[in-house]
Amino acid sequence: MTRPPFLGLLAAAAAITLAGCASPPDRYYTLVPIGADIAATLRPAGSPLVIELLPLALPERLSRPQMLVRQAGDAASAEVAVLEQHRWASSFENELRDALAGGVAARLGAVDGSRSGGNVGRAPGQPAWRIAVQVRQFDAIEGARVDAALSWSIRRSDQDTSAGCQWQASEAAGSGIDGVAQGAQRVTARAADAIARQVSALAAGTMGDCKP
Repeated sequence: MTRPPFLGLLAAAAAITLAGCASPPDRYYTLVPIGADIAATLRPAGSPLVIELLPLALPERLSRPQMLVRQAGDAASAEVAVLEQHRWASSFENELRDALAGGVAARLGAVDGSRSGGNVGRAPGQPAWRIAVQVRQFDAIEGARVDAALSWSIRRSDQDTSAGCQWQASEAAGSGIDGVAQGAQRVTARAADAIARQVSALAAGTMGDCKP
């Protein structure tokens, strides 16, 4: 049976309407550099160190996979945009913890005891350097910069004394959300660098520093 012409027009119009209402595809980002080749420049002599990065403490607003940004020129504004179509590949906490733990371990040539199977390459009874990180700030201003402020303490698992640090740094964010993600990657890498330097110094018997 031949379809009346007006039904065909209605079907075509409905298809166009649905296409026009479709949400833009989600885009996912990571704080972990893909394929990054980080030399173990801080490798201490003797057996590889073992590091354990404890679960992060961070503000509730950051406990989500969606990216948060302020618009360029609104650095002093209290308004933050939650980007539903631009997300971290996992929760922000997991992304940041993976990036920091992996970055510190790579720079030290250390065993990352934070991960499952982290005992591979670890001598029986070998103490670990436990790192507790608090995220005080991690703010992105689109087209401008990413500001991060972290605090951490480092303690060897067989000792009671610990060393701490108050650290902050900024990285330029290029245009668009891709630029924000790249700036966030760079500032995270700088934090991993600072933590690794302090662990290396403590392992050598000195306090070291944690300058950005």
